[in-house]
Amino acid sequence: MRIISYNVNGIRAAGSKGMYEATFALNPDVLFIQETKLSGDLRPSEVSGYELYYTNSKLRKGYAGTAVYVKNAPLSVHYGLGEGEYDDEGRVITLEYEGYYLVGAYVPNSGEGLKRLAYRMEFEDKLRDYLLSLDKNKPLVYTGDLNVAHEEIDLKNPKANEHNAGFTIEERNKMSELLSAGFLDAFRYLYPDKIAYSWWSYRFHAKEKDAGWRIDAFIVSDRLKDKLKLSYMERDFPYSDHCPIILDIDL
Repeated sequence: MRIISYNVNGIRAAGSKGMYEATFALNPDVLFIQETKLSGDLRPSEVSGYELYYTNSKLRKGYAGTAVYVKNAPLSVHYGLGEGEYDDEGRVITLEYEGYYLVGAYVPNSGEGLKRLAYRMEFEDKLRDYLLSLDKNKPLVYTGDLNVAHEEIDLKNPKANEHNAGFTIEERNKMSELLSAGFLDAFRYLYPDKIAYSWWSYRFHAKEKDAGWRIDAFIVSDRLKDKLKLSYMERDFPYSDHCPIILDIDL
């Protein structure tokens, strides 16, 4: 099975540039998308051969939003955490299959000046509890824009970013807590020393200099580690400030 996750930073703009054609040419069985920036009755485009599920931000126009395209329809679909908590920003979609769960998320950014750090910490705790509740029943793959570079190897300039959103000790510790609870980072498990990024700022020619961050990831239940086949970033995608991340897994 091939799972792809992609923060498109506005699905209408990315789609007008050819994002759909290029991404589906990678032949995903499942494609999770973050930051659709759709609201109200707007919806992502239908794609032949795929079922579409999506959730929009209910609070702010042109903000957040997630979607997922799947070749095989799931047993059930759930939006948000728990009883739909945090679904007001359209951040989480869970698909249930016979032997596993797939969870796609757009984790809140702590923001300029870390003004949303407290909100982010609360979200992380409730997300971890939610994933653990699923994992008790079936193993899972959790993916998306997780908005954290967990280790120094995961960004170009760690020292200069120690107090910036996405690399604070608080955010990194929350990822450590999740991994120690029975999960692993698929890319880092497969490639312990490999440097690869999934996001580059639009400023300062960051992508040309490869001054990036690995903030998009696949987190999987420990008991799926022997099922992991391949993971990589499709770097040369010009449709967003992120690039697609790919996981081949035997599910």
